[in-house]
Amino acid sequence: MPTNTNAKNTSFPSLSDVTRLYITTVEAAYHLNRKPQTLRLWAMRENGLIRPVRVNGRLAWPVAEIKKLLGVEG
Repeated sequence: MPTNTNAKNTSFPSLSDVTRLYITTVEAAYHLNRKPQTLRLWAMRENGLIRPVRVNGRLAWPVAEIKKLLGVEG
């Protein structure tokens, strides 16, 4: 039986505890209180609050920009 890996069933560390430079779309959506598809649309249309980096066809969201947007100390 497949495992459900959506944000509703996953716990994420506090954004102030994240030490990586980039996070996944699901993690970024959780911290920004948006659905992952919203972030994918931002990336596709290049009109969102934050622009991701594309790594091997996947989106990587810059933690520093998310922290700056949310006013979290980094």
